[in-house]
Amino acid sequence: MFRSIASVQFVRPRYPDPVTAIAVGTPAPPIPGVPSGSDGPLALFFYKVTCPVCQLSAPKVQTFEDAYPGRIVGIGQDPPEKLGRFEAEYGMTFRSVPDLPPYPASNAYGIEVVPTLFVIDGSGSVAGVAESWDRLGFNDLSGKLAALLDVAARPISVEGDGLPSFRPG
Repeated sequence: MFRSIASVQFVRPRYPDPVTAIAVGTPAPPIPGVPSGSDGPLALFFYKVTCPVCQLSAPKVQTFEDAYPGRIVGIGQDPPEKLGRFEAEYGMTFRSVPDLPPYPASNAYGIEVVPTLFVIDGSGSVAGVAESWDRLGFNDLSGKLAALLDVAARPISVEGDGLPSFRPG
């Protein structure tokens, strides 16, 4: 006997709670080993070493450290030894902390894709977020961080620098 495919239901597995990046204005969840917002504005770069888009964006993310020293921390979804090799290979001089399975920091921040970049203001709230490699988003967050630090903004990426304007993570 033939049954129509229309009578078959496909059920997609679901996470217990939907995952979305936390919104601007939301208090930033604490991450062990990372200064709190009360220590001043900060950028958080969530990444995974095997992610091609993280590899593409890492040298440009280093521009945050160059422009705003000590104001960016990497949150890597890998063990410390892999984070160290990634930092060396892609010229990242800012420090990273591991976020190992079950990824408590990534889950607290609602990370759906890597890379994801957050700016946290001096009161400890999310001031901005950019997901994937997003030239406009990263430049906007550079401007937000600069304004919070009361310094001149520095572009992270410009047209013609060899990177696409957007690449999904």
